[in-house]
Amino acid sequence: MPGEARKTVGADKAYDTESFVEGCRNINVTPHVAQNTSGRSSRIDGRTTRHTGYRISQFARKLIETVFGDAKQHGILRQVKLRGLAKVELLFTLAATVVNLRRLPKLLAPEPSG
Repeated sequence: MPGEARKTVGADKAYDTESFVEGCRNINVTPHVAQNTSGRSSRIDGRTTRHTGYRISQFARKLIETVFGDAKQHGILRQVKLRGLAKVELLFTLAATVVNLRRLPKLLAPEPSG
């Protein structure tokens, strides 16, 4: 529709399939899917990758995935042994706090003067 921003959806490379990408395009949604080029050609073509929004989306996705990867590798999220939404929410909050505390010294370090 005129005046409306185009919708996007982000996903990992497992969604780089013809059915998912074409399904998104059929409903006017731009698939910001990581390209899966291992052993085949990606279904994400230049219509998507040429835009700055795709690069920004992939950069943001990498930052977010890094946080979750750290929480899984160094934290306690690899295999949750708790049951119940409230307990899992508390565990996730604790893991996110640990990740942020690990990042804090780098974020607070003064920028080197030129």
